[in-house]
Formats: sequence, structure tokens, C-alpha cells
Amino acid sequence: MIGQAEGSTSIDRLLIVRLSAMGDVIHTLPAAQALRDVFPNAMIGWLIEERWAELLCAPGTPRRGPRSAQRPLADWVHTVNLSGWNKSLFNESLFTIATLQQIAKVWNDVRSVRYDVAVDLQGAMRSAVLARWSGARVVYGAAEPRESPASLWYTRRAMVRGAHVVEQNLSIAEVVAGRELEIPRVEFPRAEGAEQRIGERLTAEGIRVFAMMNPGAGWGAKRWPEERYGRVARALAGHGMRAILNYGPGEENLAREAEAASAGAAKAMKCSITELIALTRRARLFIGGDTGPLHLAAALQVPVVAIFGPTDPARNGPYRTGNARTDNARSIVLRNPASPTTHARRSQPDQAMLEISVDEVVDAARRLLATNGGQECPPHTERAHG
Repeated sequence: MIGQAEGSTSIDRLLIVRLSAMGDVIHTLPAAQALRDVFPNAMIGWLIEERWAELLCAPGTPRRGPRSAQRPLADWVHTVNLSGWNKSLFNESLFTIATLQQIAKVWNDVRSVRYDVAVDLQGAMRSAVLARWSGARVVYGAAEPRESPASLWYTRRAMVRGAHVVEQNLSIAEVVAGRELEIPRVEFPRAEGAEQRIGERLTAEGIRVFAMMNPGAGWGAKRWPEERYGRVARALAGHGMRAILNYGPGEENLAREAEAASAGAAKAMKCSITELIALTRRARLFIGGDTGPLHLAAALQVPVVAIFGPTDPARNGPYRTGNARTDNARSIVLRNPASPTTHARRSQPDQAMLEISVDEVVDAARRLLATNGGQECPPHTERAHG
């Protein structure tokens, strides 16, 4: 049972702290939306790194004020640039008064709201400190956070439950709310300009029905070979489906190599986060490893073929936000049982992951496309943990 949180019925101003990265922010959204549903009239702010703010607020939209399709969840999006600030503050040649002014403005804005409650859903020292410095009288966090010292900054500690990180985040929100919560559907910012640009790019390339692929990942051990993505694209082209290869900063070579291996079946396409949201909404299928765009596709209810190596899909796999029976049919996780579960940032691909063949991925894709098209096809998970 969840105990009634002290003062939960009178929360008027609530701050969520989840700074980064893309997939982690997406995994936090259900907990944040659940809190929005419990406290519909509360002023909810979110403290996030500037580079990920488009997950909460479309470019050109004011960061505070009445919610809209362009900023559907948070009333105020507070942004920080911790890496840039650290470089400036600790490097005399980079130090500027402008940096201090930026830091002062953020903290004046955050503290001016006089938040009643701050919820740290990152569990790191920096996020815990920022939550405490917000001035909130109550700060919630995990009793056993990812970085143990972070718990010293909390005034309320929640025992985390659940296998998947989405469920773990929700369990913290339940302590804040004082009751059990359902996993809600989440909304992402919708920008008409981005929707139009993506539509024009697809029209120019003659692409209508397509699968998205992402050969990149946070580190090498999570990457399935880019040449194999090209071969998967060639196989899907035989069934009348083009492939779009999404890539982020530093991943252009991966996308270009996959594109070359596809023999014209795939097109590399770089997008802003807002454009990526618009593009993913239109996809029939997503294929990729444990990376932010995969979790975006899952959150947008796009069928996902997830290729996993050293990270555990029971905790980090594609998490659906609808009916569990539908979820199982719309996501296939491929993982070799020999893959070790580790977050060691090795540059070389996980050797066991390399045993996942092109044919396995193509077969999984065909099954999901058949299911999505309404044909009879049983739920299917190969080599999956959890």
C-alpha cells in the first residue's frame, strides 16, 4: 500500500528534476504526466538540460505560461547548461560574466516560483543538489538512488518498485501522490513548422510508407553493425517499404555507411528533436538499439524491433503505455542470452549481440508489420529477457 504523502492534497507548485538524456527524459514522462493528472491545477515546472528541452517545449514557444500542444505538460520549463557552465567556471580562459548571469537568472526564476515540492527523478548528485537548491520545502527522491550520496539531499525517500525504469519512476510519483497510479499516455510537443518540413522532405524523396532505423547508440557496445541495417533495409524494400536512417551528432558516418550498404533502399536523414518527433509519428516501424529515438518510437506507439546487447531490456527496453496485450504484440526485443548486463561504456560491439542476424531482424519486422496491418500474428519475442 502507498501511504498518504504529507501535504499531497495541497501541492500547488511542483518541480520535476530530470536533466538528461533523451531516453531517460522519455522514461520520466509517464510519472510526470501521472502527477499532472493527480494535481491538475498545480503549477508544474521541469528542470532540464537545454539540449533536451524540445522534448517538453517546441522551439519558438514560450517556456512558461498556459499549456498548449506546443508545451503540453509543464507550465514552466527551466533549462540549465551544466557542462557549458562547468567549463566556464573552472577554466579561466572561458570564464565570462555572461555565464554567471545565466546561472543567476535560472536560479532566480526557479526560486521565484516558491515550489512546494521538488521531485528528483534522476537520482544523481547534481540533480539532487539542484532539487534541494530550488527552495522547495519538500524534496522527494529514491531511497537508493543511482548515486548513493544523492539521498542525503532528500527530505522524503521513496522505496522504488518495478522492473522497468518507467515503473520505478512511477513508484516515486506514487509516494508524492499518496496513492497508486496508472501508467498514463504521454503527449509530446507538436510544432506545425516541423510537421510541414518533414512532410515536404518526405514528398521530395518520394517516401510514403517507411520504417525508421537508428544505427547509433550511446556507446559502441550497444551498436549493431551499421552495414547490417543497410541489408535489413534492402530486405524491407522487397516488400515495398523504404527506410529512413536517423542519426544524431557524431553519428553521420554510421548513417552514411548504412545508407551505402542499403543500395538505395534507405535514406539518411538528420533532424532536430522536434522534427524527429514529427517524423517518428509517421513511421510504420522502428528498428534500433537501446537509444533515445527507440524509446521515443515506443512512447508514440510505433511498433519497435529492439536490438539489445549489454543493457537489460527488462529495465530499459521499449515500454508501451497502452494495453499490455497490445504492447507485447507491438514490440519485439532481440537479445542473445550470452550478452552480459553491464553499463560499461566499451567502444567495441558486444560480441553476443553480433550473433543476432539480419534474417532475425527482418523476420521480426515482418511479424510486426503483419500485426500492425491487422493480420493474424501471435505475439513474438526472441532471445528476450524479461
